[in-house]
Amino acid sequence: MKQAVKQAVKKPPKKDHPFWGLRAKLMLFMCLFSAFVLGLVWFFSTQLLQPLYNRYIYTHLSAQVNTLAALIEASEDPISRRPLQLSGSRVQLNWDFWNQVNALAAEGKLDFHNSCVDIADSTLQYVIGFEGLYPCLLHETSGSLRNWVVGENEFDTSNMIAIRRIVAEQGSCNVTVNGAGDTQQLVVGKRASNGENGNYTVILSASLARVGEAAVVMGKLMPVLLAVLLAFSVGGAWWFSRWFTRPLTKLSHAARQMADGNYKVRVDVPTTDEIGLLAQDFNHMAGQVNRAAQLQRDLLANVSHDLRTPLTLIKGYAETVRDLTGSEPEKRTEQLNVIVDETDRLSGLVNSVMELSKVSSGTDQPQRVTFDIAQLCEEVAQRYDALCAQTGCRLQLQAAAPCDVLADPAMMERVLHNLLGNALHHIGEDGIFLLRVLPLAGGGARVEVEDHGAGIAAEDLPYIFDRYYRSRSDAGKVGTGLGLSITKAILQSHGFRFGVDSTLGQGSVFWFEAKNS
Repeated sequence: MKQAVKQAVKKPPKKDHPFWGLRAKLMLFMCLFSAFVLGLVWFFSTQLLQPLYNRYIYTHLSAQVNTLAALIEASEDPISRRPLQLSGSRVQLNWDFWNQVNALAAEGKLDFHNSCVDIADSTLQYVIGFEGLYPCLLHETSGSLRNWVVGENEFDTSNMIAIRRIVAEQGSCNVTVNGAGDTQQLVVGKRASNGENGNYTVILSASLARVGEAAVVMGKLMPVLLAVLLAFSVGGAWWFSRWFTRPLTKLSHAARQMADGNYKVRVDVPTTDEIGLLAQDFNHMAGQVNRAAQLQRDLLANVSHDLRTPLTLIKGYAETVRDLTGSEPEKRTEQLNVIVDETDRLSGLVNSVMELSKVSSGTDQPQRVTFDIAQLCEEVAQRYDALCAQTGCRLQLQAAAPCDVLADPAMMERVLHNLLGNALHHIGEDGIFLLRVLPLAGGGARVEVEDHGAGIAAEDLPYIFDRYYRSRSDAGKVGTGLGLSITKAILQSHGFRFGVDSTLGQGSVFWFEAKNS
């Protein structure tokens, strides 16, 4: 049987450094995340760079073509053709209109840099253009920048005339012209109608850079970048995981020490993040567990003392009655009375423990009703008249105004008895203790029980309501230290505020505030 018990409580083996622990998971996550980011970079730089670049050029050219075509359509006569014999130029321009175009270009609303602009009339003959591409696959030009060029026959190339015809017939175009090698030129055109002056074709084109070659180079660099990035990721992940899990490791070791019975262990984590808050909560828990263990030890000492004394007396007097005084009625009765009294003490101790257990566990729920707590205090105070007359003390009741509260009357009566009994045990030399009821501004009442005894030390005040706790040099006094604990449990079940104010040498005031809703 003992062997079976040992097997049941056997502790699990300690694993200080699990292979698949949090640290390994962090390192794996960071490495996979780095690889994922690098994969995204490779995909965008090698697979989407060229399409995105072409889309950008097309959008830019379309916006310029639409703007220029709209200006031509809104103008009265941007271009007028005249006979060749009158001038070396085949066209006469409305320079006010084209000065407006140049102004828009200067403002950045029209951008012809690194672009080829071609405007032709309804006969598909060149009228005016802007040559900013060298070489230009449409006009077959090369050399330095020529700015605006008016009425030049050399721009009527076969490629250009074919594209003008597409625009004139279809109203727009979007084509790519391939040149020698890998050179390409994106062409966007639109037809502009100018009423009686006829239709014009507006065509813009731009060179498509060799972005694909850059993508190939990036693709070749990716393996090297992957190796370097993974190396840094592994090193960074190892350092970060070690730094991140160090406080968790401390918490784990501290938890094991607590499990082994060391309730004084604490964890030093200087950070203020979630782990730091966890460490603070652990330290608070350790303090509470340590205090609970101390209270448990005090319970064993107090209860064992309170049990030992009446049991010893009961046994001793019972043996005396049996062996010596059984035939002497007076002594026998006296000794039997002692046995009864000590039995009552034992019953009171057991009842207090059971009552505290039921209230603390929630088995006894308050049955709330509205009643006058001042009247209840008056009724409770009357029950102390005989005791006060016997002991020579005096209970003063101060409860002039009615105060309605919402609570369990039976539980409130127990609270009053506990507080008055506690005050009676610590009454001062004047022999006076007070029960006071004060109405609250927002409704409800504040109930105070005051004694003029020795008072409570400041270090004892935070624990005075804890179970089995004793202060004010209570060692040897009658009681188990459960009265205030039961009071605390009842008031907490009602949600009432409570506390104690005390000054050494002057006495103490125990109070609680009962609500009316």
